[in-house]
Amino acid sequence: MQKETREAFKDSLVILPGYLVLGMGFGILMDSKGFSYLHTLAMSVFIYAGSMQYAGVDLLTGHASLITTFLMTVMVNIRHLFYGIGMLKEYGTLKKHRLYDIFALTDETFSIVCSKSLSDMNKESYCFYLSLFNHLWWITGSLSGAVLGDILPFNYAGIDFSMTALFIVIVLNQWETGKDHTAVILSFLISFLCLLLFGKNDFLIWSMVFITIMLFILKRIRRNDNA
Repeated sequence: MQKETREAFKDSLVILPGYLVLGMGFGILMDSKGFSYLHTLAMSVFIYAGSMQYAGVDLLTGHASLITTFLMTVMVNIRHLFYGIGMLKEYGTLKKHRLYDIFALTDETFSIVCSKSLSDMNKESYCFYLSLFNHLWWITGSLSGAVLGDILPFNYAGIDFSMTALFIVIVLNQWETGKDHTAVILSFLISFLCLLLFGKNDFLIWSMVFITIMLFILKRIRRNDNA
């Protein structure tokens, strides 16, 4: 086994427990909604977007429109745009597996690649195997959850809250690690106002639109203040 493969496998083991747990939650959720193993496998192989896969279950079962699905996908995964910009130097020279490496660039893979010194390794091989191993852990967790949900007598009451709980954990983590909570507070206020104005069926899209506008305005104000 090459050095890059061994190193990528070792580093991916840090991600393994989290991907297994979250993946199993997704698989159980898919089974509770009546989707087959193949649906779960296809989403984990071809979408591989973590929180967006959770959101996708509700979008599928709720028969969401293409516009709603598109906006939700953009808003949930817009952070990958900034990942891509940040990884132009690292991934710009990749050739052999470049498209897959870009596709499989998750939050966790991004953090490992950014903090890893690759001066004594083949960067292309390391990035590919790290992405591949992390992807396999997610697929394994998803399929395990789908199988367990099918053969074990689970009580599915409250399983729909899993996606909400995931986002709550993300927000709480950002709140604890960040010093400025302006964006979080304004986002909650905007969401609450949109819920009052547009109702529970339509507030999500409007909330995402107004939150995005608010974030751009906030960034512009702070840039001017620092100028």
